[in-house]
Amino acid sequence: MEKTALGVRALFDLSHTAARPLLEAVEYPWEALGGIGDFIKKLGPALPEDEYDQKGENVWIHKTAVLFPNNYIAGPCIIGPKTEVRPGAFIRGNALVGGGCVVGNSTELKNVILFDNVQVPHYNYVGDSILGYKSHMGAGAITSNVKSDKALVVIHAGDAHIETGLKKCGAMLGDGVEVGCGTVLNPGSVVGAGSRVYPLSFVRGFVPAKSIYKAQGEVAALR
Repeated sequence: MEKTALGVRALFDLSHTAARPLLEAVEYPWEALGGIGDFIKKLGPALPEDEYDQKGENVWIHKTAVLFPNNYIAGPCIIGPKTEVRPGAFIRGNALVGGGCVVGNSTELKNVILFDNVQVPHYNYVGDSILGYKSHMGAGAITSNVKSDKALVVIHAGDAHIETGLKKCGAMLGDGVEVGCGTVLNPGSVVGAGSRVYPLSFVRGFVPAKSIYKAQGEVAALR
């Protein structure tokens, strides 16, 4: 398998995120995880004051974003235009959330990039992960970002094995990915653009673009 299938340009249309400069500087998306917080701190003060309000230290929220009661948002964080942050959401910081997103009830975000129009609407945990344009995680779907043995995460894709050097690395979802309810995306999972993951799945490694993930070792081309 070509390693280019795991690259930023294969997974994402960078016109749909304010993180474009950060992601253009790396080959693989997980290489950007360590720079999210500093990138937000640099970008935030440069945002137009007539479009964004600063809400506390290193937190910038677009004036058209809808924040429901009873959520928690810690910096560094940027919330884009027309995004909804629903009751019970817990944003722990280092979160760059695009426009038109839904961060739902009891959803937790930590060290993430959410492209525009991403939906994590119900009981989701998304940590140390990047979710591409119009990707969606069903209710209860989560990213697992630390291995049980606490070893460094390695990306597995066919015969390719890429060391990330990271202890914490969740999932990289390409544009338009649909993740079914109750799914666990194991550390270092990469799902190619336009793919679908069945509910209650246990995903490891790489799922090619435009595929249907039914179970480990059972992946079909999307027709």
